[in-house]
Order: sequence, then C-alpha cells, then structure tokens
Amino acid sequence: MVLALTLAGCQLLGDGATVGTLAPGTLRPNLAADIGAREHPRVVATYGGVYKDPGAERAVASVVGRLVEASDNPSQTYRITILNSPAINAFALPGGYLYVTRGLLALANDTSELAAVLAHEMAHVTANHAIERQQRAEARALADRILTNVVQDSEAARQAIISSQLSFARFSQVQELEADAIGVKTLAKAGFDPFAAARFLESMARYQAYQSAQKETPSAPDFLSSHPSTPERLSIAVLAARQVGAPGVGERDRDRYLSQIDGMLFGDDPLEGFVRGRSFLHKALGIGFTVPRGYTLENSPEAVLASNGAGTAMRFDGADLSGYNSLTEYMSSGWINGLLPQSVRETTINGLPAVTGSAVTQGWSFRIAVIRLGRTGYRFIFADRDPSDAYETQFRETVASFKQLTPTERARLQSLRLKVVTAQAGDTPQTLARGMTGVEASRRLEFFAVLNGLDMNKPIPAGKPVKLVVD
Repeated sequence: MVLALTLAGCQLLGDGATVGTLAPGTLRPNLAADIGAREHPRVVATYGGVYKDPGAERAVASVVGRLVEASDNPSQTYRITILNSPAINAFALPGGYLYVTRGLLALANDTSELAAVLAHEMAHVTANHAIERQQRAEARALADRILTNVVQDSEAARQAIISSQLSFARFSQVQELEADAIGVKTLAKAGFDPFAAARFLESMARYQAYQSAQKETPSAPDFLSSHPSTPERLSIAVLAARQVGAPGVGERDRDRYLSQIDGMLFGDDPLEGFVRGRSFLHKALGIGFTVPRGYTLENSPEAVLASNGAGTAMRFDGADLSGYNSLTEYMSSGWINGLLPQSVRETTINGLPAVTGSAVTQGWSFRIAVIRLGRTGYRFIFADRDPSDAYETQFRETVASFKQLTPTERARLQSLRLKVVTAQAGDTPQTLARGMTGVEASRRLEFFAVLNGLDMNKPIPAGKPVKLVVD
C-alpha cells in the first residue's frame, strides 16, 4: 500500500480511452502505435513500474522471437514490459505493447506456459481487438444516450440498455476465446507444447481459488464480465491443442525456465508493505495490523483489502489529516456516505488517538475507524450487507491489532523471493512445503501445490525442480 488504481485480467484498452472516430473496418496506419505509446506510461505507473531482473528478462526474450515468427503477422514488432506487480496478469495495447507481471512469471512453471500467455496477447494485437472494442464501446455509448433521451418508457429503455451491455460483454468474451485459439496455434507452430495454455489457465483458476479461500471456483459465470468463465476457456484451449498435436509433443523446458526466475522478487514490493499470513506490515511506515482467522489479505498500490468469504469485506488505507482540528471533524467531513453522527466516538488504540463510527447506505452497513499517527489517518472500513455480532467483534479485533512496529521488527522485515530447489529422493509436497515462509503454516502445503502445479497428495520425482517462497 502506498500513501494509486489496479487493473485486472487480460486487458486491451480501457473503454473510456479516446482514440478518435473511425469508420468500421478502417484503421489509420499510425493510430495503434499512437495509442500504445500514449497509454504505456500510465500502465507502467499503475503497476508499480518496470521490474528489472536479468533472469526474468532472459526467460521472456527466449520465446518472443519464436512466437513472432510463428504468428499471423511476423512483420509486427512488439515492446514487452515486465511489470513490478505481484498480480497475475498479462495484457496488450495497440501497436505491439505487451505486458506481463512478475506475479504471472512466478506462477508459470515452464517456458511453454509463459509462451502460451505471450502468444495469447500477440493474438489480441494481430487481430486488432483493442480498436474493435473501442469502436463497439463508442457505438454502445451513443445507443444508450439515444435510448435514455428519446424512449419515454423508462423500463423499456433500461431493458434495451441491459441488452446492449450483454451484447458488448459477449463481444469481448468472443475476442478472448478467439485469442485463445490463435495463441494455441501459434504456440504449436513455434514448437512449444500446445497444451501449455490449458495448464496455465488451470493454474490461474487454482490460484484464484486459493486467494479467495474457496475450495472450488464459482460455477456460475458473470454474464456481464468481459472474460469467459475459466471452464469455457479451458475446454476451448484443450480442443485447440488436440487439433494441432498430441500430449507430450512440443517443448516445455521446465528446468531452464525455473533456473531463470530463481531469486525473483515474490509478492509485495517492499515500498508497498508486506502481507505475512493474516498480518500486514509496512517497514517504511512502521505500522502493522492483523485480521481475524478466516480472512484473506490482498495488498494493492492504493489500499490493503481483505475478505472472509462470508460477506464481510475490509479496506485499509491512509489519508492526510492536515487541516482538521480533530478526528471527529475529519470523520464528519463528508468522505463517508450515510454516516450516523451519533455513532462517532473518539478513543485511543494502543496509545494512539482514534475515532470510530458507523454508516448505512445503499443496503450496506459500515464500521469505520481512523487512527492518527502524525499527520496521517490510517483508515479501517468494514462492510457487510447483513452484519452480525461476529462482524462487530472482527472489526474491533482488527482495529485493536493496529500498532507501531519496533526498530527490531522493522529490521527483520525482508522481501520474499522465489527459491528453486531440486527434489531429493523421499521428498514430498508436505516436507518441501515446510521450507516456505511468508505463508500461514496451515496453508503452506496448499500454496506449494498451487505454485508448482502439483497434486499435494502425490510424491515428487527425485530431480524435479520446484519453487519455494522464502525471505
């Protein structure tokens, strides 16, 4: 957390970007490059800057040339950037700007899986998907304005707008599936394992389930999502792979790939603080807190987020309190919608001045706490649609855990990194997972299996390289 905006998923171009009005099917020669060049600095800033690591850079560079030569447009040039983000993400901008996060590199288990990701993003570029999405978005916005301004029947207008939104969402999903199919063909043509795309999609699904503390991923797709559900993408990726090759055909190159990402930074950048199990610790700011059991923490550039899988969500961030005479004045200054004035109470938390309060708005109940440390107010916001006694207890427990770190605690905080080790005879997922740090002990085995694409109940062959996370 830095005292910034996160993007998610395989992204092409924000629907709100301005690219000019184009006739369907036409494209000004330099327009794509102009869009990519304009958006590149924003993307880099959003994702924590460029990540510099010689091994990771070699891993990416080793596949790019082969994929370009095997792609639908070998004359297309690409600019590939590794982003300093733990998020598992890759996306493309017009003009050949491709991005992959170090978090995605850490989840991949061989060169073919990385190649599958890059081939997918190259397919978005060669198929001009970003331009098509922008044209479709402009047409949808115009249609929606006409409907709301002209149609007298508000319900009819609402249903028509929903229909256009569903159509646009499906249009985006079709693009993703098209890029999946093109990517698999490119992958195979370049000599890589065509089933790598399906393997990596499965790894992403497992990681998402691990992060959300669920044993299974949701079965019902979000029909307004711009991405197809993972099962749909998996089935198409497998089908496309079967059409171009059999399992076991094509290069994987696990050993070399893992040797290249050995030692790579894992998880949060030190400048944004660290998530350690259920605790958030920030070395530079000298603060920390712990969420109750059952909560999963996620650090982002703009805030620390947490949820318990039972309907409660939490946000933690910082705000400048300069210009406010008291914490009560700040709490009542209008930044909280639906604040209940009678709920505002000033107090102390571990010797620090604080204020708490409640709010109700749009069917949500909120519990808020602001703790002052110098000119900064550290804000906890808990939200639930159906709050219970446990909700109040969890809020109070989390707020009460907020503390200033001692010099010794700050000195001991070290970045997490990937460490690649070779399994020895007799090693099991259980024994190797014990060497992991920065993960709750009760979840180390599950995380080890997800990170390495392994079954936690099956033995590991001697000589197989695996990833550990250590400090």
